[in-house]
Amino acid sequence: MPTRKHPSPMRILLIAYEFPPSPSPQSLRWAYLGRELHRLGHEVHVLTIDLGGSSPGLPDLPAGITVHRTYPGHVRGLIAWRRRHFRKDRASRATTAASDAPPVTPSRGGWKHRVSAVLQRVGEHIWFPDLRGEWHAYAQARLDELLGEHHPDVVISSHEPATTLQLGLRAKQAGFRWVADLADPVLAPYTLPRWRPTARQLEADVCDNADAILVTTPAARELLMDRHAGMAPVTVLTQGFDDSAPPASRVASREPGTLELLYTGSFYSFRTANTLLQAVLDTPGVRLNIATIQAPDDVVAASRQHPDRIRLLGFLPHLDALAWQRRADVLVNLANRDPAQVPGKCYEYMGAGRPILHLGVDPGDAVAAQVRGRHRGWVCAPDTATVTGQLRQLAQLHANGRLAEGLQLDRTGVVEFGWSQLARRLDELLGTIGQPRD
Repeated sequence: MPTRKHPSPMRILLIAYEFPPSPSPQSLRWAYLGRELHRLGHEVHVLTIDLGGSSPGLPDLPAGITVHRTYPGHVRGLIAWRRRHFRKDRASRATTAASDAPPVTPSRGGWKHRVSAVLQRVGEHIWFPDLRGEWHAYAQARLDELLGEHHPDVVISSHEPATTLQLGLRAKQAGFRWVADLADPVLAPYTLPRWRPTARQLEADVCDNADAILVTTPAARELLMDRHAGMAPVTVLTQGFDDSAPPASRVASREPGTLELLYTGSFYSFRTANTLLQAVLDTPGVRLNIATIQAPDDVVAASRQHPDRIRLLGFLPHLDALAWQRRADVLVNLANRDPAQVPGKCYEYMGAGRPILHLGVDPGDAVAAQVRGRHRGWVCAPDTATVTGQLRQLAQLHANGRLAEGLQLDRTGVVEFGWSQLARRLDELLGTIGQPRD
């Protein structure tokens, strides 16, 4: 897509620990927003870490975005070195042994996942807010250089980790305009007790000094405004979907056959699949497909015992996950612990143009409100009998070619969640606080 001339192009410096090749939601957020800001004509620079590897299936970044990668610290640096070494070794083997076998997505579980978890637990007791805090000294030195070399019109911090906010404060103190993309508050329920005073003070400093603050939900905006008087303006800029990609090709009906459910995402103690698994097994003609980094033991066991009903897809690169979402009959979402939160995948689900089945009916459930209010699917209480009854109804509708009847699955009703539209809103905000170059 050609870049149009912006009436007031700005030079933007984004500070983002999570950035491609990281596949995290915050990384995806700024891969898309950065791409769209570049398409709007802005000059975009990114200060991030050197992960030492690559992740397939992420959105392409325009060549005009300049990424400044820095040493992440000794622990992550060692991991990055190992990734580079493994990649070279794998490439060397590939040149000496050709294979006709289809590519296999590498597992994100196993001993590497366990080692990473141990390092994270140790690191969070040494660095604020966690292991990622070891990047601070290296990032600060490079930030000072970039501020002097490029004189950005506006600096944006992408939280998490809170390290990016500390760096944003430094840029603000040096006289630059600063936007803090908080997503979640710094002081959160999961903040370690030892870091709570630090997190509380940093959050207050951000609210007092930023020129503008971004959050992803109205609930986060209300929380911050309750905590901090006289703070910077807070704008809700949700997660989104790639509106440059095509939606599902068929939204009115599907051919009769097995009703294919798809769940993409993680599982937690508060977000388990037990009820859904049992309901699927109790409903003939339904299959559940699960794409997740690390499946819990009960999910793995169910897939082995009932491979025709429960199918584990493993880790799917982002673009592959989007393609699966567009092909599925029904997209499944499990409610969060905090009902006011809307996971990023829910916006992807809406952009896919397929019906959504949301399991969760707590008061104030933001996802339920979106699904119902925009006629994107169905909301169901998360107990086995109710979910089973719902699945039987959906299987019958599917068999009759009436699954999408009464739903509004095109993008007209969710256009404001497209990344291009979100970037335009951000562009307008930046225009009110930035200082464009002559």
